[in-house]
Amino acid sequence: MVDRRRRAVLAAALTAGLAAGPSAMAEPAARRRKAGAATGPRPLASLLGREIRRLPTSRRVVALTFNAAWDESGLDTVLAELRRRKAPATFFPTGRYAEARPGAVRAMAEAGHGLGNHSHSHPYFDDLDTRERAREVRAADAAIRSASGVEPLPFFRFPYSSTTEDAVADVNDLGYAVIEFTNDTKGYLGPDGGMTVDQAVARAVGSLGPGAVLQMHVGSSAGDGVVLDAQALPQIIDAAVEEGYSIVDLREFLTAP
Repeated sequence: MVDRRRRAVLAAALTAGLAAGPSAMAEPAARRRKAGAATGPRPLASLLGREIRRLPTSRRVVALTFNAAWDESGLDTVLAELRRRKAPATFFPTGRYAEARPGAVRAMAEAGHGLGNHSHSHPYFDDLDTRERAREVRAADAAIRSASGVEPLPFFRFPYSSTTEDAVADVNDLGYAVIEFTNDTKGYLGPDGGMTVDQAVARAVGSLGPGAVLQMHVGSSAGDGVVLDAQALPQIIDAAVEEGYSIVDLREFLTAP
């Protein structure tokens, strides 16, 4: 079972502002500095100690998030639609994606969107030990930082959404909140996987609720250039707005260091 005291201390330390000095609260902060975690804004304490599948808010807001691990077939379409609608999004590239397609990651950042961390090589984290998990997170951070020229957000999304309490605690110890999703549109399956634009939209709309987090993808898993999520995005935003939701920026759930 995960060390619950470790997670409680971490959350308390963040709430207290990670003040320096000889106290038990300072230990998680020191661990993160030793691990090479980011030094910018930190996740709210309410995001720590668990995986987040719905944001801690009662407001009628929804967060748009996009994973990037394959290609960039739908990226231009996604960025253009977000720009047209003045809607924020958070992108979760892998480190290898950032190394192979630095221009794509830089375009995400230059468009004003936040960049999360989706690991370096996209492994199952439950197969890794604490040191291996840290290596994956840090390598991805370095690659995303190098490609984008900006500091990535302290948000981590597990590959395959395969989480365990121990792995969540390890990622929290590195200074990251675990942002998973309320629902995945499944658009990444593409037509060959039996998905359509309408089905992707329906999955997104059916998940709406205060603090919903939608997961989409900017690339084609089949390599055929068909990105249903890019095609579905206008309808998803329209449906959310029609139901009284606004698009929230995950950066609203950060606090100053």
